[in-house]
Amino acid sequence: MSNKLELTFNDGVDSVTGANFVLRDDAGFTIMFDCGLVQGSQVAEDQNYDKFPFDPTKVDFLFVSHAHLDHIGRIPKLVKEGFRGRIISTPPTKEIAELMLIDSMGVLEKEARGTNREQLYTADDVAKSMSLWDTRGYHEEFSAGKFRVLLKDAGHILGSSMTEISLGGKKLLYTGDLGNSPEPLLRDTEPVGDVDYLIMESVYGDRLHEHREDRQRMLADVVMQTFNKKANLMIPVFSLERTQELLFELRMMVENGLLPPVPVYLDSPLAIKVTSVYNKYTDYLNVDAMRKLTGGKDLFGYRWIHKVIDTEESKKLRELPGPKIIMAGSGMSNGGRIIHHEKNYLPDPNNTLLLVGYQAVRTLGRILQDGAKHVKILGEDVPVNARVLTISGYSAHRDRDGLFDFVAGGVDTLERVFVAMGEPKSSLYLVQRIRDNLGLNAESPTRGETVSLDFN
Repeated sequence: MSNKLELTFNDGVDSVTGANFVLRDDAGFTIMFDCGLVQGSQVAEDQNYDKFPFDPTKVDFLFVSHAHLDHIGRIPKLVKEGFRGRIISTPPTKEIAELMLIDSMGVLEKEARGTNREQLYTADDVAKSMSLWDTRGYHEEFSAGKFRVLLKDAGHILGSSMTEISLGGKKLLYTGDLGNSPEPLLRDTEPVGDVDYLIMESVYGDRLHEHREDRQRMLADVVMQTFNKKANLMIPVFSLERTQELLFELRMMVENGLLPPVPVYLDSPLAIKVTSVYNKYTDYLNVDAMRKLTGGKDLFGYRWIHKVIDTEESKKLRELPGPKIIMAGSGMSNGGRIIHHEKNYLPDPNNTLLLVGYQAVRTLGRILQDGAKHVKILGEDVPVNARVLTISGYSAHRDRDGLFDFVAGGVDTLERVFVAMGEPKSSLYLVQRIRDNLGLNAESPTRGETVSLDFN
């Protein structure tokens, strides 16, 4: 029997967001890798509302790499349009995904107002998705039709996984997003292994991060300047991973006497809920880090870290004198509570906006990062007099050298490398570097492209 498979890149190419890849055998058995939102100036861009370019009722398995919206955000829509297969991820990913999907409904409802379309999905669609969702631990091999499957630690966020499928002596690995290892809270990304086909991310395919010592020094400098000026430091954060890592690093700096205990206001109910999941799944975290978290104190176990849950509390933060640090979502300033703080604090030159994650094209975060002197926030023209700084070393993604080294680990067996989930210049830079230095068949697919893979 022939084992020729077709791999289609539906979204997540020529763009960081919207991961959605489909693998189909000649008998019609269909596997999907991730089903994320395409994001930009809005949480959900218009194309998310389009019909899928395949029949959701024909998809047998959906493997979910991790719980960021650009990898899970269209799962309820997939279910709404007829998917009744099995969804597989690690246990933390399932638990966090439910929180993320429910939380995003409020933003999606706002974005749908004034349009002639219905909301992308409802709470009922999320509930149906969860009913189809099973979990597996790392290296717990299982079957999906005639394929053998196992999940490997991607080191990106809590519970993030790479999916390795085997058939006829050949292996394919889908990375999802690869972690910026070593990280204080997470285990290191596992090696690529002896795979034949690789689908990988390339968010920072053409850029380097600062060294860890540099990022810690830069963070400490910004906090000390905020403290000395009795000013305000805004940090737009993703509720998942960046928040937890920054809390951990700030706590370690205070404990080691490198920083005074500047009040930190975590203004994100979702981040607070997600952090409780981190405290629950300590067996998925870095053992050394967890030793430092012993003594009965979790990530919130200090008086200078304050949880801000309701909207009225968030509004009252403006009345509190500095110095203070406000960490709030969203990480790219395309929604959430951070935009209210930016509206209030960006006009003051004593304040600082610190960007610690990837900023997608057309988002407010990217516009600010690119040096805009005036921005529109909630319909108002806001002068940008505050400092806008970036520390890329806190990215949860590998940089160009980390991505290259990951691929190099599989040079003996790799036949084809598909570089996706990045802006075109990042993906193409990494493709050329892999070709030139490793001699591998690397390519950057286009949206809707289908390739044939031989699993004989």
